[in-house]
Amino acid sequence: MEGFDKKDDFDKKRNDRDDIFSKAVRAGKRTYFFDVKATRKNDYYLTITESKKRFEDDGRFRFEKHKLFLYKEDFAKFADGLKEVIDFIQAEQGVYTEEGPKEEEQETADSLSAAEYTNVDFEDLSK
Repeated sequence: MEGFDKKDDFDKKRNDRDDIFSKAVRAGKRTYFFDVKATRKNDYYLTITESKKRFEDDGRFRFEKHKLFLYKEDFAKFADGLKEVIDFIQAEQGVYTEEGPKEEEQETADSLSAAEYTNVDFEDLSK
């Protein structure tokens, strides 16, 4: 079984080389996995996986996964495009954190809401 041992050693080396670094980010109902992997030539690339828990009609659940492969020659263009899109969304709709809008945006939203409620004319209610 000498051939089997060589294959087993090859698989161990390959697995050691493939998984370089991983980071999981939980965001609401989704989890994003950022995994740095290596090719046979030891070039690094990034996989981004979105995982969502989906429930079946019978109550069982499954994980729906979408995967994106990003190679090092595309990192700069990808990062530039992502930053541009995020900056656009933040300029149009404000900056949000996990807790909700930033403090100054929340104050603006609160003052708008308060103004809406303070302009009540009770004479209109008697009609």
